[in-house]
Formats: sequence, C-alpha cells, structure tokens
Amino acid sequence: MQISFVALMARLAGVLTTFGIHASAADWPQFRGPTGQGLTEERELPLEWGGRENQNVRWRVPLKGQGHASPVVSGDAIFVCTVEWPTDSGPREKSMPGHHVARYRTTDGRLMWDTVVPPGPWLRTDFRSGPGGGYAAPTPATDGRRVFCLFGSSVLAAIEFDGRIAWRKEIVPHTFDVTVGSSPVLFRDTALVFCAMAKSNDSCLIAFDQATGEEKWRAKFPDMGFGHSTPLRIEVNGLPQLLVLASGMGVKSNALRSLDPATGKTLWWCRGAGDASSPVYGSGIVYFDSGRGGAGVAVSPEGAGDVTETGVRWTIPQLPEAIGSPIFVGGYLYRLHSPAVLKCFEAATGKLVYAERLEGLSTTWASPIADAAGHLFFANAGKSYVLQTGPEFRVLAVNDLGDGNHASPAVADGSLFLVGAKFLHCVGRKP
Repeated sequence: MQISFVALMARLAGVLTTFGIHASAADWPQFRGPTGQGLTEERELPLEWGGRENQNVRWRVPLKGQGHASPVVSGDAIFVCTVEWPTDSGPREKSMPGHHVARYRTTDGRLMWDTVVPPGPWLRTDFRSGPGGGYAAPTPATDGRRVFCLFGSSVLAAIEFDGRIAWRKEIVPHTFDVTVGSSPVLFRDTALVFCAMAKSNDSCLIAFDQATGEEKWRAKFPDMGFGHSTPLRIEVNGLPQLLVLASGMGVKSNALRSLDPATGKTLWWCRGAGDASSPVYGSGIVYFDSGRGGAGVAVSPEGAGDVTETGVRWTIPQLPEAIGSPIFVGGYLYRLHSPAVLKCFEAATGKLVYAERLEGLSTTWASPIADAAGHLFFANAGKSYVLQTGPEFRVLAVNDLGDGNHASPAVADGSLFLVGAKFLHCVGRKP
C-alpha cells in the first residue's frame, strides 16, 4: 500500500513518541532526519544558493577539525562532530586526534560550546574514509535533551545540551572493518549501536541506557558479515521494527534483518547484500542494496522468519557502487550511484523510469532528502543538484559552495545545514 508523503508526515509525531524521541517533527534529530529516510515536511527550502552573491547563504562559520558526520538539529541548536590533529602531532597513524562535539546556534551560526570527548581505544591507521580519517563519520542523535555521539576510536558519549559530558562508554571489542560507519539510533530509553564487525563473532547490537550509559543488553550475530550502514526504525502494523543491513563484500542469506528494537530478537530476514548504504521503507516495501555494487532487493516487511522466497517483490539485477542511501518519494525509488548517475524506479514494480548523469556532483556518498513540495535535493557543501520528483528527469538548480564533503544535509526551520571540509553552512531563503 502506498502512503502519501502528507499522510506520512501527519503520522510522524506519533511515531516519534512511540520511539521515545522528544524532538519535534520540525527538528532533524538523527541521520537522515525524523524518519531516518531523508524526508522533511518543509515546503519553502531554497532551490538555489551560493554563487558570486552568496545567494540564500544565511551564514557560514569555520569548523574546528574535519569529519563527514552529518549535522543534527534540535530547536535552535545544531550539533556537529569533528576531529582535529594537533599541528605538531606527527603522522596521523601514530597519534589520536581530538574528538570534538560542537553546538552552534541555528539563527546566526554562533558557536555556543565545543566539548572534547576523551577518545576510545582504537588508534586507526586506515584513512580511506574521507575527511577526519573516518574518526568522525557517524552522525550523532539527539532526544532533545542530550546528544549521543559515536566516534571511530570506538567510543560513545552522551553530551548534555550545556556541553557537559553525561557519560562515556568504550565499544569493545572493536574489530570494525576500516572504520565505524554506523550512526547511533534512539529507541525509547536506549541508544542503540549496530556493530557489524570484520570479525563476525564480535558482531552485535548494543543497547545503552540513555540516562546512565550502562549496557542494558547485547544481541550477538556471529553469522553476520561486516557493514557500515545505519539501522532504520520503522513501524509495521503498529509494531516497531529495526532494520539492520550487513553482509561484508558478499551475498548472505540474512543480509537484511528485522529486529525487535526492545530486545534485539530477530523477526525476519532476507537474502541479499549490505555494507555501506542504509535500507529505506516506502510504498509498503523495504528496499536495500550493498552500496558497494550488486543487486538491489525490494521486500515486504510483514513476514516472519526467512522471507526471501515469500516476501521479495522485485529485484534490480546490478547496480554500481552507491555509498549514499536511497530514497522513496511519491511512488518512486531514487538511487544515485557512481559515477553520479541517478536512477529512478517505479516502487510498485522496480521498472526503470530513467537514468541520468548529475554532471560534476561533488559526492555520491551524501544521502538525498526530499521536501513536501516535491523537490529532491542531492545536496552537500560542494556542487549540488535540486530536481523535481516524479517520472520526468527535471533539474531545477545546480549550486556550488566550493567546500565539498561527504556529509548529508540536515533540514530545519526553512534551512539546509551543510557540513563542508572547512565550514558549516546555513542555506535558507533570505527575506
């Protein structure tokens, strides 16, 4: 059954309450926003920005350090996670960077505080993961009272809105592949951290008490391949599910798993591949692919046990690398892959509607967003595209802030917030 965007947003407040998030529907409290799928109820976001006149750029402030964690917004607060090596620290692989959580004011970009979190136990030596060397890749999550931040040194911290560290916990063991890519997800009174490890016996989902940081439970998955995707919370027939996706670089019989977010118990699973990108849910189906290339799968989330034979609705035989996550809008699935090719599929059938190149797009890692006015944003602090949703490929604007990065945008109060390599940018319609 297809759910309209208006109906989806009307149900959002109730869903947030079910999941225990105290942020308002207008906030952007986690990776990919309130729904975890890049959807916003905003209707007046700017379509054009930047250029010689800095059109619709409300403010820009320098960042301390680097990272490609996406920003999150709660009220007038925007939170950004970065890391910074001291200038005299020597080779990066031999020194730990400072872990920064900064709060800025949404209205003018004023820095309210910058808290340094003591690093975790993992001194990394593989820096393929973009700005910040992969130490600041996970996006924080906020419940409107605290912000929960995960860093690549394998440490999770809860920060009060006044900048004080409420608690800090190291994730052990830390046999992650390359980096920590998954972002924390909040459910009721817990902060959930998905650890799909390179050493499969260490793979697990850990539930930390939001108030104290104590480990409430740990669900182990010794048959799981590694992965870097962020879990997706959905509600099906009035009950919550947590979708986790990981299969390493291959195909597994249980790459996509639906878990009970209260216990970690597996509800159903499906064959496929998963690593870099997160699943999405729309039009009554869950779509997932590896993000590293391979087949895409659309499956019903209403089954139990192994649903590979009974629940799969359609497949895409082959996709190239597609690190960013897909998005469902208005009965269509949009999937961006290398080299900046956007494909549009019918959600009901999987039929390819179009495949077009977004020439010069700064990154294919940033995940797209869609507003309530039918605009689709492939936005970052570098070269970005704004398109009209629907079966026709129609580019509305091409923008460039000259500060390209992999971070996905945050949206709140009529503005886009973009983390660049050097600056935090606020883009909104000027009076």
